[in-house]
Amino acid sequence: MRLCKLFPVAIVAVLILSNTAPRALSQDLRVVRDNTIISTELPKADLTFGPAFHYAGGQNVNLYGMANAEQHLFVKPGNNGGIDAFCWVQFEHRVPSDNHTYHYPADHTTGIGGLEFVYDVKGSPDFASDLKADPASDGAAISRLAERSNMKFPRRAARIRMFHLPTPDRRSELMIIYGEALPEDPAVPLRKEGVDLMKDSPAYALRLLEDLKSQLTIRAR
Repeated sequence: MRLCKLFPVAIVAVLILSNTAPRALSQDLRVVRDNTIISTELPKADLTFGPAFHYAGGQNVNLYGMANAEQHLFVKPGNNGGIDAFCWVQFEHRVPSDNHTYHYPADHTTGIGGLEFVYDVKGSPDFASDLKADPASDGAAISRLAERSNMKFPRRAARIRMFHLPTPDRRSELMIIYGEALPEDPAVPLRKEGVDLMKDSPAYALRLLEDLKSQLTIRAR
């Protein structure tokens, strides 16, 4: 199951920070204040996550020489370094030398705080391994970021992946992935190749969407 875009990456910078006063992660990263990402462009908005989550860190990665991505990770810790739930935020932009644009099926759409998103919902029996399947992917990069805080993504998990395209040229995107660990014997169907939960378990997929919306506030500016 393709849980994230698979591109080679090179880690440029990583900072793991505690929830203190306003701080800029680096010259190139957006400012994070407590549980709020303050984005001054693409899109211009504040993203605030609920108090159950804490900020695990941020980093810049280069994807395949085609795009630059800024990743941020908020987690709800579980036992023994496990992650019970997470919000992975990624601001991504095509580099000038790349001529591609972003395109996603608009089968499922929703709005949060004035921003429109397309989304899909999938479940996996081995989510943590899926993220690392391509060591050069953005999924592998976010896994390394979690591991630097001695945390690990859940094995059995369901996730909702959302995309907002802030410009008409479709060369920039905001990606938000929200995921939750699943118990060993869930009512949610899981298969090795992954499951499209919008088809196989639509009630659960919609609950996951509501879980995300209950934990995320977006204020467009």
